[in-house]
Amino acid sequence: MINGVSIDVTSELQAKVRSLLEQPNTSFKARIATASVEFEGVSLLRWLANYPREARLYWSGRDYGMEVAAIGEADCQYSPSAADLKGLRSGLGSMLSGCEHGVRYYGGIRFDLCPPYELQWDSFGAWRFVLPRFEVRKDSKGTMLRCNVVLPDDRVRMNLILDQIEALRVPAQGFKQLPKPISHRFCPDGQKWESIVNWVLRAVQSSPLDKVVLARETTIDFPAPPEPITILHQLQSKSPSCFHFLFEPISGMAFLGASPERLFRREGRSVESEAVAGTRPRGDSDLEDERMIDELFGSAKEQREHEFVRISLQEEIARLAAYVTMDVQPSIMRLASEIHLVSRLRAILRQEYTSLDVLEALHPSPAVGGYPSDLALEVIREREPFDRGWYAGPVGWIGVNEAEFAAGIRSGLVSGSIMRLYSGAGIVRGSTPSDEWDEIGHKISGLANVLDLYASSVQADFQYA
Repeated sequence: MINGVSIDVTSELQAKVRSLLEQPNTSFKARIATASVEFEGVSLLRWLANYPREARLYWSGRDYGMEVAAIGEADCQYSPSAADLKGLRSGLGSMLSGCEHGVRYYGGIRFDLCPPYELQWDSFGAWRFVLPRFEVRKDSKGTMLRCNVVLPDDRVRMNLILDQIEALRVPAQGFKQLPKPISHRFCPDGQKWESIVNWVLRAVQSSPLDKVVLARETTIDFPAPPEPITILHQLQSKSPSCFHFLFEPISGMAFLGASPERLFRREGRSVESEAVAGTRPRGDSDLEDERMIDELFGSAKEQREHEFVRISLQEEIARLAAYVTMDVQPSIMRLASEIHLVSRLRAILRQEYTSLDVLEALHPSPAVGGYPSDLALEVIREREPFDRGWYAGPVGWIGVNEAEFAAGIRSGLVSGSIMRLYSGAGIVRGSTPSDEWDEIGHKISGLANVLDLYASSVQADFQYA
């Protein structure tokens, strides 16, 4: 059964789950166990579309073959609000302790934990990390359907879980057509944007502040709720070489996007990260691309913006690492619609540090916040007229001595019949309001194209007037 779950697959999974849950009690300490069966020939997003009323999530890596689609929750580490990550550290540490390799929690963290939080982000909280009840995981070794259980608690839910496996056998749904947008609005609007950027430029000239990443929220109204899975499916084809993600804690409330920027990847003590800053649009030809690349390398403004990210990344990782190496000079990252400067870092983590230590050290990076980070964050809190929520926060997964996080940029929040799009630009000495407005419009062009914004009368509004 293509993009559905066959009777043979569910029967095999039920038998394995029953075997796990019928094992005698040996400990009252919570532990995670997983049953898995082969599940080849399935499109993960099409499979995910079969379960519109479930909590859903999706993750695919940028430069390797791992892809995950999941529904339901075996465990959820969630906080509606928090001043720090102590609760997350305690919760994940307890649940992952002693787990088998391969168990993963998927989720994200707000860009800024400080209140106020706007209502549309309530379902996501300060952080939310989910151990899925069912996940389809595809990698170089094949595709597996996994069922995660938490022992001993799930023993009393055995019949319910077996029924949930039975309920996986639903007719394939396919992707729904997206409705056409009917209106849009910017926050801040063009006039307010110019005022904020000019304020930051004055601060850059007269204070220790070197860079502030300012963002824009574009709110799109639809006549009916757009289907998040369809949006992400179409976005994938328009944004290769990106991390693709979707987190939908309740039906119709989904944060999704296509991020080019790795925050970090960890395997054992090995850590990879990168500084991504400095942008030009792709040209219409190879010759035009080369001209844009020459502009990037020749622009004092772009080099300055990139260097702030490089310096911060190297300093923060050095505090945690026994060994660090970084590209001597930036190279070029080519995306579908932009060209970026990128500098890659590799490090060996000291034994005492965890994935959450790395995450706390690197977020917010100057690529999404500014430099120095504490001063830039104060400016964003004071001047930016909307709640970023999970936008520009870390999104990804964490397991036993392994993790991967991307910056949650080039993203949007679906809430009923409204979708909010988010993108930002680094303001440094040499920036202009018009150039940065155009840049943030260009950065979100993948989602804007998927939503058919450029085919309507609003196209001109995405360019500075």
